[in-house]
Amino acid sequence: MSTAERPRVSTLPPLIAGQRVDQPTFHARYEAMPPDTRAELVGGVVYMPSPVSDDHGEVDNDLSGWLFQYKCHTPGLRSPNNATVKLDREAETQPDAQLRIPAELGGQSSVDEQHHIVGAPELVVEVARSSRAYDLGAKKSDYQRAGVLEYLVVVLDPDQAHWFVRRGDHFEDLPPGPDGLLRSEVFPGLWLDPEALFAEDRVRLMGVLHQGLAIPEHAAFAARLARAAQGRGSA
Repeated sequence: MSTAERPRVSTLPPLIAGQRVDQPTFHARYEAMPPDTRAELVGGVVYMPSPVSDDHGEVDNDLSGWLFQYKCHTPGLRSPNNATVKLDREAETQPDAQLRIPAELGGQSSVDEQHHIVGAPELVVEVARSSRAYDLGAKKSDYQRAGVLEYLVVVLDPDQAHWFVRRGDHFEDLPPGPDGLLRSEVFPGLWLDPEALFAEDRVRLMGVLHQGLAIPEHAAFAARLARAAQGRGSA
């Protein structure tokens, strides 16, 4: 979660876990809370997550590196960690990771004057241990309602990777291939080997990703983004 500087003195009421507020109210109060405050608005309810464990941090870092490698080979994408996402009137989250196509390149989210993301990223990633019911329940519902196209929840102890893909107005499970790999439908070539992720086999994790990056569909996707950027530059 972000701990960006916030005013230390405010007349606004403090955020309290479990209270119901709308997104504008939540955001104003969150900005006024002490810098070490961690909070999200999910389903109109304030959540204040527990501290992050070592293994959560390790998996989070590995997934961030995985997304970074994909972004390096797919210019134009954005993949901020723990960035504020203003989904709608009922939700403001700070997902562990995300991969988004900027609005100017044809994506469905943008950045406001406060440098916060507005709208639904194409892919949202959460790492969960104690928060599994929350990430697979209320938060999943918010991402589904807001229009997120794919949602990856990596659950620890027991280790499981749940990848959901939008079908119409709802999420469905994205099944692994016969080889056990999960393959994004939105981002061609974004391939995940869950077994390698949980085994901390980072060479294999990145090797599988690079196999995905070599497919023709990824080259076509990258070219499409490049054309959109070129068209924007010449506008």
